[in-house]
Amino acid sequence: MNIHKFDILNKLADSSYQNQRALAKSCKHSLGFVNKAVKELISEGFIDRQMKPTDKTYAHIEKNSPKNAVILAAGFGMRMVPINTHLSKGLLVVKGETLVERLIKQLHKAGIYEIYIVVGFMMESYEYLIDKYSVTLVANDDYFEKNNLSSLNCVRDKLSNTYIIPCDIWCRENPFSDKEFYPWYAMSKKNSLDSFVRINRNSELVRVSDIYKANRMIGICYLTEDVSERLKEKLKIMADIPRYYLSFWEEALIERDKFIVNMKLMEDSDVVEINTYEQLRELDSDSNNLQSDVIQLICNTLSAKKEDIINIEISKKGMTNRSFFFECLNKKYIMRIPGEGSDMLVNRAHEAEVYGALKGKGIADNVLYINPDSGYKLAEFINDSVVCDPDNTADLELCMKKLRELHNNEIKVSHKFDIFEKIFYYESLWGGNKSVFNDYCETKEKVFALKPYIDANKAPEVLTHIDAVPDNFLITEKDGIRKVRLIDWEYAGMQDPHVDIAMFCVYSLYNREKIERLIDIYFENNCPDKTRIKIYCYIAAVGLLWSNWCEYKRSMGVEFGEYALRQYRYAKDFYKVAKEELKKINIHI
Repeated sequence: MNIHKFDILNKLADSSYQNQRALAKSCKHSLGFVNKAVKELISEGFIDRQMKPTDKTYAHIEKNSPKNAVILAAGFGMRMVPINTHLSKGLLVVKGETLVERLIKQLHKAGIYEIYIVVGFMMESYEYLIDKYSVTLVANDDYFEKNNLSSLNCVRDKLSNTYIIPCDIWCRENPFSDKEFYPWYAMSKKNSLDSFVRINRNSELVRVSDIYKANRMIGICYLTEDVSERLKEKLKIMADIPRYYLSFWEEALIERDKFIVNMKLMEDSDVVEINTYEQLRELDSDSNNLQSDVIQLICNTLSAKKEDIINIEISKKGMTNRSFFFECLNKKYIMRIPGEGSDMLVNRAHEAEVYGALKGKGIADNVLYINPDSGYKLAEFINDSVVCDPDNTADLELCMKKLRELHNNEIKVSHKFDIFEKIFYYESLWGGNKSVFNDYCETKEKVFALKPYIDANKAPEVLTHIDAVPDNFLITEKDGIRKVRLIDWEYAGMQDPHVDIAMFCVYSLYNREKIERLIDIYFENNCPDKTRIKIYCYIAAVGLLWSNWCEYKRSMGVEFGEYALRQYRYAKDFYKVAKEELKKINIHI
């Protein structure tokens, strides 16, 4: 049956009939369409000539009406910075009630009490809902590395006549009902760059390649049992395929580039999706969740008002922290918030000391605020910059020149970065008893056998960046002049400056040929053989160091996959390289 006819039938089943003109107005269809639809509904036996629903209609209602609901609340909600550092999106308070509680209450009003909430990030904060509303919490242990397709797969066996609802929406009116006539997915006519479907002429939902033609996906969906059975099979298959790990669950609704459910149109203003701090501020400027210490810090530092902070955007880069960009009073800034477990990895007082030593030297980013306790850092954004391309010789020559400038400045701070001490320290953080690498103890013993040669050939210690990843070299160009700034000094300390060369190589995942090229660029083709061998030793040592770093982050639930494996390979492969080169100069280890 045409879904518009079902909408008319729903109105007739839900209220007393007045006349067809009133029916047309309430259904938002033309009088001519309603007159035709009514005749067909009578002919098909869904209503009698007194416009009353028949047993056939009530049987259809019984078959398709809602049985339960699933609320998806496992994700980080990364775009909600800075709120997401201490609160899951579903627990945002809007107009006096949390988003998830409002959804639960609206479901209860529609007679739906079997509610499953899939949780992950800060899952403990949802526990109180079990006693308050008798909901069932289902944990998605993969929330940190997969998207919500994996969340829905966690409750695959619960799908029948089911509402599927994101936790981050606020519905002005109750979108749920005790009667549903067909499966649907809620859409708005408003265009959205975050969507991948559009509404076609037949009111179908089709995949779109041109994102500028996509319509806003509201996110609420209703499944009938027949559709749920098809969806279950697709979820079961897709959940184990790596290319779907980061997919939204709606991908499972698509067959032949078309949704397998109907479109239900909702007014854009009736359902507000809260993805960002600014969206929350627009909906409820009095929300307690807007009282962020990070936002207040920014206001105090920049002498600004909260409403001056606009265009907040999450930075996707960074292994240790959560950072976000924003604009304030016509300038752009970046705010750094330490990530999970970073307090064990970074000494914030040491970092603050480094930035103090670098101030005014034209080497680092311009930091306006840094807290040696919390690690909060506010800096000016470097406009129109690009990161160093580790395969571009011109970029490498420019960045190595900046690195030499740092080293030749002979800047002093009170603390060191000792590679071998850090290896022991990172070991202690992840336990040090059973590595994910079976031959870890043997590899570690070999790497430590290189230490005497390193110690015997150390250059005088200066301030060394340590985290000399290509992404931390920002290149700008103005009037044909290219300049570089080095950012992110969390690990910086006194050390042999040649460690930075080794660090750059392993971060760039260089092979032997590219390593030789970088050494020649830094030393301007004048690197002593003993120093070159020492750098090979450092590559092995820092490979083991960052492999341990990854093991600690893994114990915290953060995986780095191939990156961790490649770091471990540097430890093993460059131990062999160093050993072979040392043999040539009659040094045996």
